[in-house]
Amino acid sequence: MEAKGVPTIDRITLTGLTATGFHGVFPEERREGQPFVVDVVLELDVDTQSDDLATTVNYAEIADEVAAVITGEPRNLIETVAGEVADRCLAHGRVGSVTVTVHKPRAPLSQTFADVSVTISRSRRHV
Repeated sequence: MEAKGVPTIDRITLTGLTATGFHGVFPEERREGQPFVVDVVLELDVDTQSDDLATTVNYAEIADEVAAVITGEPRNLIETVAGEVADRCLAHGRVGSVTVTVHKPRAPLSQTFADVSVTISRSRRHV
């Protein structure tokens, strides 16, 4: 949707999607697993007049796909996890761009910390 040549950017945000994954470079991370928390911001044009799910993205499907990546094949890096989530989101035809943050709140650090996260942004132009 555009109004007088200005593109509309609508967003659907999923915050705090949590599942147990086995990602990391250390054997104990792959053996014991830990929680990963993912935030996703989808940018797309939404037809707000139709009230029809077919004119948007089903965020329940996106949540299922995020969970599948978190619980799926172990990866060394959360950067790779974030990239896989972004790719799956962009596979939904209506999504023009996506920002994904993967939080690893129990990362194996000796320092006291609140969170470790990686944020990536991808768009159809970079796929």
